[in-house]
Amino acid sequence: MSTVMAAYDHLIECFVAWAEAQPDIRAALILGSRTRVDHPADEWSDLDLLFFTTDPRRYVANTDWLRNLGPYWLIFFEPEVSGDTMECSVLFDGALDVDFVLIPVEALRNLLRDGLTPDVMAAISRGFRIIVDKDGFSDAFKSLSLPPITHELPSEGAFLNVVNDFWYRCVWTAKKLRRGETWTARGGLDRYMAWHCLLPMIEWHARATKGQECDTWHGGRFLEQWADARALEGLRTACSHYDGADIRRGMVATMELFRWLAKETAERLGYPYPVSGDEHVTEWVRTCLSEIGTT
Repeated sequence: MSTVMAAYDHLIECFVAWAEAQPDIRAALILGSRTRVDHPADEWSDLDLLFFTTDPRRYVANTDWLRNLGPYWLIFFEPEVSGDTMECSVLFDGALDVDFVLIPVEALRNLLRDGLTPDVMAAISRGFRIIVDKDGFSDAFKSLSLPPITHELPSEGAFLNVVNDFWYRCVWTAKKLRRGETWTARGGLDRYMAWHCLLPMIEWHARATKGQECDTWHGGRFLEQWADARALEGLRTACSHYDGADIRRGMVATMELFRWLAKETAERLGYPYPVSGDEHVTEWVRTCLSEIGTT
């Protein structure tokens, strides 16, 4: 076992010992790579730890509790989707990164009583490990029937919405670039066009061409292992530097990559592709940016 892996195990042991002594903490479990068989944790993996308490705000208002787990370098909080849930991200000594998700224990009881939501089911379907259980939640978790991991193909409406969103963002980004808003234009390319539109299209293309059993994970995780080899090659020239000419170059490359991915996906799924919209936008962007750098 590597030194880093051993350090994470020690941190988990410290957490369990501390949590067992806190009356308000009723349960805790680990999610993510440290419970997975497929793509298990390595020395670069973080630790995702959920704990269920009757008073989650206590751990936000005062972070002294972290000193029971070991020395740390920094800490920050961010809200989860649920307003009652907070995530506490901590970088411990040795660059051990841990995401603590603080959840009201009543929310766990409600989920187990009413049935897990699709989001929760997806989160635990790759594996979980209960490390603290004061109220017998383990039996309820063991009785769960976890469905196999599948990835849905988009409906025609969802597909066309992403395609049209992409071409709309092309015009928006080009306008910002011509105005001289280099930072905003780079965000339009790298964040909106690439992350919000190109990434889901790469996922849909993989499922449409390889079958729905193709595990595309989420958020681009392990993309290098499941995406089309041509898409990976195209990504080498997508996105950009903070430079007007390079943003123009990156836009052209991203537009070309998105186009063939979307067309092949549409053909496989039997969906229409908005050729006219694509052509109008491409010509407009080419003219708009003709004075900014070269391709």
